[in-house]
Amino acid sequence: MRKLFSYLKSYRKECVLGPLLKLAEATLELFVPMVVAAVIDRGIGGSDQGYIVRMSLALVGLGLAGLAFSVTAQYFSARAAVGFVTKLRHALYSHIQRFPFSTLDRIGIPTMITRMSSDMNQVQTGLNLTLRLLLRSPFVVFGAMVMAFTIDATAALWFAAAIPVLALVVFGVMLLTMPMYKRVQERLDGVLGLTRENLNGVRVLRAFRKEADECGRFAAENDSLTAAQQRVGRVSALMNPLTFVIVNLAVIGLIRTGAIRVQAGILTQGAVVALYNYMSQILVELIKLANLIINITKSLACGKRIQAILEVEDEETVISDLPGGDPALRVEFDHASIRYGGAGGEALSDVSFRALPGQVIGVIGGTGSGKSTLVNLIPRFYEVTAGRVLVDGQDVRGMEPAALRARIGVVPQKAVLFKGTIRENLCWGREAVDDEALLQALESAQAADVAAAKGGLDGEIEQFGRNLSGGQRQRLTIARALVRRPEILILDDSSSALDFATDAALRKALRALDYAPTIFLVAQRSSAVRYADQIVVLDEGRVVGLGTHDELLKTCPVYREIHESQFRKEAAG
Repeated sequence: MRKLFSYLKSYRKECVLGPLLKLAEATLELFVPMVVAAVIDRGIGGSDQGYIVRMSLALVGLGLAGLAFSVTAQYFSARAAVGFVTKLRHALYSHIQRFPFSTLDRIGIPTMITRMSSDMNQVQTGLNLTLRLLLRSPFVVFGAMVMAFTIDATAALWFAAAIPVLALVVFGVMLLTMPMYKRVQERLDGVLGLTRENLNGVRVLRAFRKEADECGRFAAENDSLTAAQQRVGRVSALMNPLTFVIVNLAVIGLIRTGAIRVQAGILTQGAVVALYNYMSQILVELIKLANLIINITKSLACGKRIQAILEVEDEETVISDLPGGDPALRVEFDHASIRYGGAGGEALSDVSFRALPGQVIGVIGGTGSGKSTLVNLIPRFYEVTAGRVLVDGQDVRGMEPAALRARIGVVPQKAVLFKGTIRENLCWGREAVDDEALLQALESAQAADVAAAKGGLDGEIEQFGRNLSGGQRQRLTIARALVRRPEILILDDSSSALDFATDAALRKALRALDYAPTIFLVAQRSSAVRYADQIVVLDEGRVVGLGTHDELLKTCPVYREIHESQFRKEAAG
C-alpha cells in the first residue's frame, strides 16, 4: 500500500489536523461523566441549585466546543480523502492509458472499470473514517478505562477484563473478513464484465433470441456474488452482537460491584453513574471501531486491487542499441513473429516484406489469418516475440511510442467516434488545424456529405457515433486519420461497410493525396486491394503470397481462391 499512500503527501496537514481535532473532541467527552457525577453528588445531593446551573452550563460549553472540534475535523478528513482519491484516480487513469493492447487484453476492461469506480469509492470512504475514528475510538476506550481507575480501581477491573476480550473479537473478525472482501470484489468484476458484454451485444442477443440464456448466466454470476457477500456478511454481523454481550456483561458486573461499594460507603452514587457512563462510552466507541474495522478491511482489499494495477508496468520500454535497417524503406518486417499471452500457437510466424515510401500495401487473407495483428505491430500496439519491425530503418522497440505513433494514422476495424462535434472528432488527429484542412480530409474520405447532412463541422455526434450509419462512421474515422497527415496510414478493414462505388472513390482519393503516405490496406475483398503496389497474402499467420494482383493470380492458390470466390459472387449479383 506504500505506493498508494504516496498520493497523500499533499495532504499531510489535513491528515494531522483531522485526527488531532477528533482527539480534542474525545478529551472533552471524557470529562462529561465527571461533571455529571459532580452534579449528582454535590448539586443534587447537597440541594445546591446554583451549582447544578453552573455545571449544566459547563456541559453545554463542552458540547459546543466538542461540536466545533468535530465539524472542523470532519472537514479536514473529507478534504484529505477526496483529494487523495482524486489524485489516485488521475494516476490510475493515466497509467492505464499507457498500457499496451496485450496488457489491456490480459487484465480486462470490466476489472479496470471496477477499480476506477467501486474500489476508489470504498478507499475514499475508508480513509475518511480512518482519519476520524482510528485514533479517536481507541483513545476514548483507554481514556475511559483510565478515568474509571481514577474513580475506583476495584470497580474499574471490569473495564480491564472486558477490553482485551472485545479487542480479540474485533481483530478476529477483521482477519477473517479481509480475504473474503477481496473475493467479493472479484465476483463483482465478473458481474460487471457479463453486464458490459450483454449491453454491448444486446442487438445480437435479441436477434438470436438468447435473452433467456443470458439471463440464466447473469443469475448464476449474481448468485455467486450474493453468496460471497452473504458469507462475509454473516461473519461481519457477529461483531456487534458479540461486543454488546461482552459490554453488557461487564455493565452487570460493574453495577453489582458499584452497588456493594456504595452500600459500604466507599463510592458515591455519582461515581457509579460516572462509571456506567464510561462503560457506555466504551460500548459506543467499540461499535464505531467495529464498523471502522469492517470498512478498513474493505478499503484495504480495494486498495490492494488498485495498487495491483499501478504496479503493472506499461511494458512500452524503449530498448537502446538495437540494430537498424535500410532507412530508404518506410516499413520493414524482418522475420517477425508474435504469440499472444496464453495462446497455443503463434498468431504470426516469420513474416518478412518491405514497403517503400508512398506505396500502397494490401493485406488480405481469411478470417483469423493475422491481418489485424500484422498492422498492429507497426505502431507497436503489440510486441513481436521474434524478429523485428522497422520504420525508416529503425526498430520500433527503440523508438518512443508517442513519437512513433505521431507519424502513423490508424483506422481500426471498429469505427469509434466520441460525443461532441464533427470538428472535435476530426481534431483528435491534430490540435491546431483550420477548417480548410478538415474539409479537405472529409472530401478525401468521401465524408463531405456526412458532415453536410449533420449541419457542417459543428454538427453533433452522439457517443460512439450512434446517430450515424456504419459506413458514415467509417468514413469519418478515415477523415480523422487523414487530418494528421500521417507518413503511414493503416486502414484495418475500415471500408467494409462502404458500397463498391464509394470504396473505389475512396481508394482513388487516397492515391491522389498530396503528401503520399505509405498505406496499409487490410481488406476482405480482393477488389479492394487489386490495385495495390504490393499485396501480402496471409494464411494461418504465415505469408503465403507476396506480389501484385496479376502475379498472385498466377502464383498464389490462396489469393486466387479468394478472388475467384468473390468474383463469382459479384458477377452473380
